[in-house]
Amino acid sequence: MISSFFGKTKPINNIVLASFLFLFYFSNVFFQLGDQKINQVIPLELMLFAVLLISVFITNQIVRTEKATESNSYAMLFFVLLIVSFSHELVLQNVLFANFFLLLAFWRILSIKSTKNVKHKIFDASLLIAIASLFYDWALAFMLLVFFVIGVYDRRTFKNWLVPFLGVATIFMLTFTVLKLKGSLDFFEDHYQFSLGLFTSKSFFQVLNIKTLIYLILTILVSIVVFIRLRNVSGGKLLLLRIVFLIFILGTGIILFTPADASPVLLTFFPAAVFFTNYFEAMKKRRLQEAVMVGFVVLACSLFAVHLN
Repeated sequence: MISSFFGKTKPINNIVLASFLFLFYFSNVFFQLGDQKINQVIPLELMLFAVLLISVFITNQIVRTEKATESNSYAMLFFVLLIVSFSHELVLQNVLFANFFLLLAFWRILSIKSTKNVKHKIFDASLLIAIASLFYDWALAFMLLVFFVIGVYDRRTFKNWLVPFLGVATIFMLTFTVLKLKGSLDFFEDHYQFSLGLFTSKSFFQVLNIKTLIYLILTILVSIVVFIRLRNVSGGKLLLLRIVFLIFILGTGIILFTPADASPVLLTFFPAAVFFTNYFEAMKKRRLQEAVMVGFVVLACSLFAVHLN
């Protein structure tokens, strides 16, 4: 029932997922209030929820327009279920904003495959990644993705290699101007710390908790299976999925550089949702699909309940 319902792209799917996310998001807010009053936090939480919900819809638009999956709503569903599973991530407000701008950057990067307006797309992606880094410093690591895509699609045009620097410089110059006027130039030194959690922590599990470790391993295994199934497929989808996998690898690297209690797992949800969807679509038996989907929903809700307790 769940798999068949989300196997289509209808407005009702968006409404159901938005309602589902709203329920879990504000349940989490309510149980995490502590001594605060609801009217003190509701304006900020509404804005954060809006950012999160738009991120879900952006994910759906990316996979549809770039044909990363078939025409269905599974990517949105998996994205939402991952949010529910890692609801403790919602306290990292800066990561929510950074992820929003990174999703827009990924969209521009993946659209480069059409080889039209390449310089504009490179500039936009670099600009958006720089904005994301203003919220979360390690977001700058995704500039590696921009250079990788340039090398794949249009390496012979020398100007393409210069455009990312122009995009980043534009944001930093604008930010510098604003901070200069406000007298807050110490922002750059205070913000861009680039912590090295894996190399400074005494224990591996100070960087990565068990739940995150299992999630990352599962996503890698699913990705390998998807690549094996698509190894004989011609066309651009395999290359597109390789770029998506690089997004996941960069996100995983950032997680390893961050303490477990501030780990930006959210940055890996988009690529994970893409690979989970491709794996799910390859299942031929409807009953198996339904069992897997029900299991995923139950697991997500169980992890959410454990978090509240």
